[in-house]
Amino acid sequence: MPSHVERPLEHFRTNRDQHMEDLKKLVRIPSVSFDGFPPEEVRRSAEATAQLLRERGFENVRLLELPGVHPYVYGDFCHAPGKPTLLLYAHHDVQPAGDASLWSTPPFEPVEVNGRLFGRGSADDKAGIVVHTAALASYLGSGGTPPLNLKLLVEGEEEIGSGHLDEFLQLHNDLLRADVMVLTDTANFDVGVPSVTTSLRGVCTIDIEVRTLKQSVHSGLWGGALPDAGMALSMVLASLVDNDGRVRVPGFYDRVRPLTEFERDSIDALPCTEAQFREQAGLLDGVPILPPAQGSPFAAIWRQPALAISAVEVSSRKDARNIINGSAWARIGVRLCPDMDPQETERMLVEYIAAQSPLGAKVTVHGDGATTPWGCSPEHPAFQAAFRALEKGYGKKALAIGCGASIPFVGPLSQRLGGVPALLIGVEDPYTNAHGENESLSLSDFEKATRSAIALYAELAASMTK
Repeated sequence: MPSHVERPLEHFRTNRDQHMEDLKKLVRIPSVSFDGFPPEEVRRSAEATAQLLRERGFENVRLLELPGVHPYVYGDFCHAPGKPTLLLYAHHDVQPAGDASLWSTPPFEPVEVNGRLFGRGSADDKAGIVVHTAALASYLGSGGTPPLNLKLLVEGEEEIGSGHLDEFLQLHNDLLRADVMVLTDTANFDVGVPSVTTSLRGVCTIDIEVRTLKQSVHSGLWGGALPDAGMALSMVLASLVDNDGRVRVPGFYDRVRPLTEFERDSIDALPCTEAQFREQAGLLDGVPILPPAQGSPFAAIWRQPALAISAVEVSSRKDARNIINGSAWARIGVRLCPDMDPQETERMLVEYIAAQSPLGAKVTVHGDGATTPWGCSPEHPAFQAAFRALEKGYGKKALAIGCGASIPFVGPLSQRLGGVPALLIGVEDPYTNAHGENESLSLSDFEKATRSAIALYAELAASMTK
């Protein structure tokens, strides 16, 4: 690598522990953005993030706020005239901890165990913030400056769907203008296997309520004559998919296109056996991978839609009693692959479910929000720069992968900036357990990701200089 990259790499190597402490400080703040959790903790997280940006060399640091919205944090370092501008993205809000009894360590007390840092937000996505504060600090601390212009935006409501994104982008579009984006909020294919994500699924959420009675009644006194709402709901849910898990709704797959040659080649190159996939997923012995994934489970996860039951409420396990339920509720989540239209898909699902009336039940259904899928073809020079930088940072050839999850920010921001390339490069891995209990970060991958970020700035500057 050129000497101007070697110096910041060496600086990072000798100051790695300082940056790890930066991450631990952020993880200790329970910045859960969901309703019902203290919003002041999310604000405290934003303020701590802003302070970290200042300490590591970012300039013009400030909170960007909308009324009633968790704060965004902005900072920049733009001292490379004639060089491209790179917009970096991460988020400082986190998911709820979940069941505290299932955590092996306290969720908001970062603990290093067997080469991993455990704690909520350790990987998703506070590590994404620190990768870039560490990269800039490494350039500055080694007596140089980044060879391009940097802007860093840290969101405060990503985990609740970025619901105010449109309003935010309209207000700050000029401030965020850039030539390329890097979103550090995705995962590598495996520990030590660097990856660039080139597609994301969207999601739409549907609420279903089924009613048969004004109230629940005694099953001994009334059973056999009255329809149970829980049974009727089960029939509605069962009608949504066939025995192979494919969605039965007419027209649901009309917009799903075949894999491109590049996508097929990328999937064929993945270093993963079926046994490894089963282990990573936690699939129980004897439970099969669904038939639609026979070609490759990753093709199904990245390039096919999927339906899952997110929650069901009839009675409750602790209150289970001998009754005929008068009402039942469920929420389903549907993942949408690139080219599917979220509003069209939501309409098809709502119409299909509303037409169901098992046992004569009254069925009410409505959409509860949808996000658009995203995909790109990695032909822009920025992608090749990213592949080179990742290979330098990890010492291993980088893969192009998809992601079955959603990041609502990607498509709208890229469009607002004129369709600039979006590089999705993250620090998670299949063992991170983001959103679940015992979330963790591979410490070796954190170091490699930071090395890659340092190299990426130089690679992008060289390949995209105007």
